[in-house]
Amino acid sequence: MPWSHTPKKRGPIAGTSDPAFAAVAAAFEANFAERGEVGASVCVIHRGKVVVDLWGGWADTKTQRPWESDTVSIMFSATKGLAAMTVLSLVAAGLLDYDAPVARYWPEFGTAGKEDITVRMLMNHRAGLHGVETPLTLAQLAVPGGAAAACEAQAPAWAPGSDQGYHAVSYGLYAGELVRRVTGKRLGEVFAERVAGPLGLANDLWIGTPESAEGRVATLYPVDTKTKLTEIIPRYLRGNTHDGRVYRSAISRKAPGSKAFANPAELGVRGVHRYGTREIRAMDMPWCNAVGNARSLASAYAGLIGLGDKPRLIDASFVEPIYARQSWSEEDRVLLKPLGWSQGFLKEEGHLFSSDLQSFGHAGAGGFLGWVSPKHELAIGYVLNRMDFRVRSLRAIALAMAADAAVRALGPS
Repeated sequence: MPWSHTPKKRGPIAGTSDPAFAAVAAAFEANFAERGEVGASVCVIHRGKVVVDLWGGWADTKTQRPWESDTVSIMFSATKGLAAMTVLSLVAAGLLDYDAPVARYWPEFGTAGKEDITVRMLMNHRAGLHGVETPLTLAQLAVPGGAAAACEAQAPAWAPGSDQGYHAVSYGLYAGELVRRVTGKRLGEVFAERVAGPLGLANDLWIGTPESAEGRVATLYPVDTKTKLTEIIPRYLRGNTHDGRVYRSAISRKAPGSKAFANPAELGVRGVHRYGTREIRAMDMPWCNAVGNARSLASAYAGLIGLGDKPRLIDASFVEPIYARQSWSEEDRVLLKPLGWSQGFLKEEGHLFSSDLQSFGHAGAGGFLGWVSPKHELAIGYVLNRMDFRVRSLRAIALAMAADAAVRALGPS
């Protein structure tokens, strides 16, 4: 049913919402009223039907440009799920094997203790390559293969396969070069050809955004000074919270968190604003710079497991192994919490995004989320422009768990 609402001093909310998923619409409205949302979109697909498709708020607060149906935003690490889809498509095509050494496809990789690292170890953040020590620049990253030498020289920080630590940046550096070695193309191009194109999403979801889409991009609002002073710094200094421990790890030069996030320095803690620029959106950064909206993100996950009206993107035999936890740690070395990965897709605790432990997807800094539950036949996308300061956004959790509760209330088909 149509949905329309205009909160005081906030941009209008519009779109459609099935009455059975009214709790999602209510959570979306509450994000604006109670949780500081500026502009956002959320989409839920259940059993092949779009049951929630909402957008609202401001794409730009200064001009009061409203967030429209086709507004898009950069999605930070939600990009990693799309990169994982791209690699999966190459495995399904017989061009890659998860259990083969990376060096089979990229011979120069097989040095400095990396000879036996498999594609699966790399995708599941178990390679010990959570940081690249050779300083990198944006100019290098703009050139295909520009980071390859630094990746090749890197030695694992732990015995490959023995432990897990989030490869925050290096995931995309290694996955991108691996895809380039196999296909001769940048990962964003392969994503467009093998994922976005077949699913009919080529005009709404990119890794490397075309200039023609720039007019649709929402202004990015990183964490502001007030939030840093009142929320982040107190947690950093004295809060024995998960967020506080992650902040301290990210800033300490010796901690795994710092190594995972610090390179390239231009995109470090002080460079978050750069993600709001055309320069970054245009590049091939398969760990951080996908651009799209909630509808396209949810549709990508729905297509992956065959929920939509289009032919299934990838045969079930290649997708179903993701349902189990291939890697799990009660305290990931970098994110310092229980979580895991399967073939590059994030696996989370059951109280965060879905009660279905088979579910998977990827979250992004600030709250971005693409997630799918095979058991519940449910996919959700959430895209925003005002970043949350938490490791796991309360806004994203509220939307995802409202959708989870709604589908459980409906029961089996």
